[in-house]
Amino acid sequence: MADNSTLASTTGSTGLADSSIFDSKVVETSKENLCIRSASCVEEEMPQIETRVILVQESGKQEELIKALKEIKLPFVKMESVEEVKSLDSPEFENVFIVMDFQDSVFNELYKADCRVIGPPVVLNCAEKGEPLPFACRPLYCTSMMNLVICFTGFRKKEELVRLVTLVHHMGGVIRKDFNSKVTHLVANCTQGEKFRVAVSLGTPIMKPEWIYKAWERRDEQDFCASVDDFRNEFKVPPFQDCILSFLGFSDEEKTNMEEMTKMQGGNYLPVGDERCTHLIVEENIVKELPFEPSKKLYVVKQEWFWGSIQMDARAGETMYLYEKANTPELKKSVSLLSLNTPNSNRKRRRLKETLAQLSREADSSPFPPRKRPSAEHSLSIGSLLDISNTPESSINYGETPKSCTKSTKNSTPVPSKQSARWQVAKELYQTESNYVNILATIIQLFQVPLEEEGQRGGPILAPEEIKTIFGSIPDILDVHTKIKDDLEDLIVNWDESKSIGDIFLKYSKDLVKIYPPFVNFFEMSKETIIKCEKQKPRFHAFLKINQAKPECGRQSLVELLIRPVQRLPSVALLLNDLKKHTSEENPDKSTLEKAIGSLKEVMTHINEDKRKTEAQKQIFDVVYEVDGCPANLLSSHRSLVQRVETISLGELPCDRGEQVTLFLFNDCLEIARKRHKVIGTFRSPPGHTRPPASLKHIHLMPLSQIKKVLDIRETEDCHNAFALLVRPPTEQANVLLSFQMTSEELPKENWLKMLCRHVANTICKADAENLIYTADPESFEVNTKDMDSTLSRASRAIKKTSKKVTRAFSFSKTPKRALRRALMTSQSSAEGRSPSSNEKHVMSRLASTSSLAGIPSPSLVSLPAFFERRSHTLSRSTTHLI
Repeated sequence: MADNSTLASTTGSTGLADSSIFDSKVVETSKENLCIRSASCVEEEMPQIETRVILVQESGKQEELIKALKEIKLPFVKMESVEEVKSLDSPEFENVFIVMDFQDSVFNELYKADCRVIGPPVVLNCAEKGEPLPFACRPLYCTSMMNLVICFTGFRKKEELVRLVTLVHHMGGVIRKDFNSKVTHLVANCTQGEKFRVAVSLGTPIMKPEWIYKAWERRDEQDFCASVDDFRNEFKVPPFQDCILSFLGFSDEEKTNMEEMTKMQGGNYLPVGDERCTHLIVEENIVKELPFEPSKKLYVVKQEWFWGSIQMDARAGETMYLYEKANTPELKKSVSLLSLNTPNSNRKRRRLKETLAQLSREADSSPFPPRKRPSAEHSLSIGSLLDISNTPESSINYGETPKSCTKSTKNSTPVPSKQSARWQVAKELYQTESNYVNILATIIQLFQVPLEEEGQRGGPILAPEEIKTIFGSIPDILDVHTKIKDDLEDLIVNWDESKSIGDIFLKYSKDLVKIYPPFVNFFEMSKETIIKCEKQKPRFHAFLKINQAKPECGRQSLVELLIRPVQRLPSVALLLNDLKKHTSEENPDKSTLEKAIGSLKEVMTHINEDKRKTEAQKQIFDVVYEVDGCPANLLSSHRSLVQRVETISLGELPCDRGEQVTLFLFNDCLEIARKRHKVIGTFRSPPGHTRPPASLKHIHLMPLSQIKKVLDIRETEDCHNAFALLVRPPTEQANVLLSFQMTSEELPKENWLKMLCRHVANTICKADAENLIYTADPESFEVNTKDMDSTLSRASRAIKKTSKKVTRAFSFSKTPKRALRRALMTSQSSAEGRSPSSNEKHVMSRLASTSSLAGIPSPSLVSLPAFFERRSHTLSRSTTHLI
């Protein structure tokens, strides 16, 4: 009967259609040899055979099934018992039996008799689609696994495997013993073995056995397909199935997050050192040596294995991510060797000078080499400790980055013999522009391009509309700024004071107006999309973790990188303003720069209007009211207060040692103020409202771009909670060291230094903020906090202040103004009553001369270079020239 049915199916005159997929065993049978015979031969040897459907027992009572058979125009008869099979056998018909239950005795008898058996769902689907009944050499209950090729691995119980194979065949699937590229799904009972590894490498979905069982439970549902994403994803083998993980070197927050992700991805976790652990995940940037000797069964892998497994939705191969101890030799000389603990003060200052010189050269990221000093060859070498060769600018490989992004800088360009202030600012403008272009290229190459790639393992990570919302016009912004960077580079290489920088920005002003507003206006939407997708899509969260750990990102998140376009134009405007200040009136670029600044304001208007934060502005006003003499230009729409820190000055700068200094960190500058010694009067702002008197005195408002290095002073018995800033004004050739001791215990020093470095990096458009922090011993920079709060120390500082007041009182060059006014008023009143005597004339002449000297500007109005020149009389000899 089976042979007859095969012949009938090849004639094309019946209602059957050969749509099955034969496996290797079926192809070897004689049925295939019969199927390949030509139709003409069949017609000569055998008469035409008509298909007849036989409804067995309960199936004959299904009205819906009978109606479907009538629609596809197939004759049918009903059968109540197996004994009727022989009576229904006829050479004129090819019988197809419809059975409701593939597990009862009737089905088993028909199967043993080699009868063609199908289930009701097959008939109903064919009637709905208007298709003929499919041909199948095995019993076919439904077609929910039709066209699926399945392979099994990890099953040790033969009975279970036979059961699963049978169900797959009943649903129309095909089984392959060996795994190859044609296999569409791998059903795995464990996460080991060659088949599993090959499936991971090919991106083949790896399923649990429950997938087959659940699909069989839904066998009666019409149009159900076991391969649809929603159903299949419920039964995919999670990346960490059969894995017990432990985490070493991560912060509490990161560890909690990774433990939650482990549970979500089918794994478990235990403390480090537990013998039941299968994997130890190591933060390779922090852990330099394992706390114990791992067993041979324990995989010690980098954190990239963890996030990579989640991203591709399968357990990654451990051999590619094994943790290895750092092979780099330990530093032979630590910073402690730079200790200046010697009675010879000249040697101290010389070594301090050399240390600052090394820091300055390391902090200067200019592509132009600094001028060599005669003693440079003999200076102390700490290059291995301060090496920044792995900065994003030097280590990033952008692949298909636009040609202009990969254009090499002309490092051999000669530096002007005398560096003007205008050249210094122009060079800083070029440096920040180059850093900004590199960050934009990083966003595109590390994040946007991989997300847009087709054929991603495990399917697309994000939908196209989500990608468009996140990245917006970043490619257009990169193209324009790449051109600006190239023009600035040519200008710096062929520098001349008459060169026009304003023309460059005027040239691209229309492009800037066009590309920036769309990105700025939808930035909040981009940020919200990233946060939402990261929470809802574990693969996207893992994708961000993997890329953000790369050196190109400087450990910054995608949101932090995407905010750079919002910050860039205000930064450029400030630099152009600074450039205009150092441009002479005769220079034709003076007027051009004013026009360029005006064009930038057109774009920044959108930023200022859309991103204005009332609370941030209120905080700035509070600072202005609290600090006496605070510059008016602190008030800016793009500026916001980040953190306030209370400190004590540890050196001669920015004020006397022991002075209480308050640091106000803004997103682009640092306001330095000291505590006022004497508060007089009150400050009235709006009519009728009296504000408390200013408790602080302004010292200086410092742009963050002037901070070249942040020194984290190690904790010792004589030095606690101390840090220092290496500062270089753009118009000065000398380095200045500002040292402080934090007095507030609410904010840890480590958090404060990281926060400060992050905003310095944002200001100069660098992603690697960590390279700005340098850890040093207090002896290296003559910093200590010993006896800072003792009674004797406070008394000595009070005596020092009193001594200064006395010196100023008897100084002819700094006569107090109040004394001058009192003397002048006395002399004027006496002059009204009588003519002055010769002795009084002599006194008045002396007062007149001192009055002219009193016209010297107050210290709070002195410019930064003059301020540092006056305050750093002794340190100036210890600093070195930069560039």
